[in-house]
Amino acid sequence: MPRPYDLPSMTALICFEAAARNESFKTAARELNVTPAAVSHQIKALESDLKCDLFLRRSRGVELTEKGAFLFVALQRGFEIISEAVSQMRDRPEAVDVTIRTTTAVSSLWLTPKISTFWKSHPAVTVSQIVSDVPATAIRCDLSIQYGTPQENEECHELFRDRIVALGTPRFASEHGISRVEDLLGAPLIHLSSEETGWTNWNDWFQALGKGNPKGRKFSVNNYMIALQAAQDDVGAVLGWDGLVESLMRERRLVKLVPETITSPMGFYLKIHPSAGAKSRLFARWLASSS
Repeated sequence: MPRPYDLPSMTALICFEAAARNESFKTAARELNVTPAAVSHQIKALESDLKCDLFLRRSRGVELTEKGAFLFVALQRGFEIISEAVSQMRDRPEAVDVTIRTTTAVSSLWLTPKISTFWKSHPAVTVSQIVSDVPATAIRCDLSIQYGTPQENEECHELFRDRIVALGTPRFASEHGISRVEDLLGAPLIHLSSEETGWTNWNDWFQALGKGNPKGRKFSVNNYMIALQAAQDDVGAVLGWDGLVESLMRERRLVKLVPETITSPMGFYLKIHPSAGAKSRLFARWLASSS
């Protein structure tokens, strides 16, 4: 009987996802409670099956190749959907006071540190995140953070509105001779293509500065964290919301490639859903006041 799905070993995929997310075979092994050699064996078998390299082995760790990043994003989407389904089946709202939904990037770069601060002053309020870069379906949540323009009938609070800058590594800027906006038009660019986020793209950015559309090589991903990592790996330039990527800029892992910036045409806002109770509204007020 033919297999309904064209999939390699699930064990190998699980090992690969853990190694890609942690950028380390050793850390993945600790997470999965196996040896680093077992993780390495599974990934080598997966690379052999797919007939391509998924990682670049470095002395200080591993980095995803372009094909590895493509597979990692696909696995994340699949695991997120499975995780959401399992969460709904478990359906234990009594164990959590506040459930907030947001994207991987906003969770990692902005929300998670905020929640840690909130818990210091409100240790009795439990906050659970639903982190997803795929469109919401019937997912139950009390709050959500979105990028865009709220609907008139929605209860929302704008959290922040960044400036959007063109980012890359100093090496990338030097190799491609980038010092003006015009230089970026023909340079490799990392494009974020996601049905969920609807974030401002390169065409929007250039048009706001009175320029035409870019003509250079295009590298598309649907996960902003992967886009930022690809930029750090010199794949291309990426758009950065300066409030979100402040730590990367401060550490000079990514730098402004040109002086020009634009004000984000849309803000990141907090939506309060009908299911939100008193503790959810407490957290919403705190989050809005601390932004």
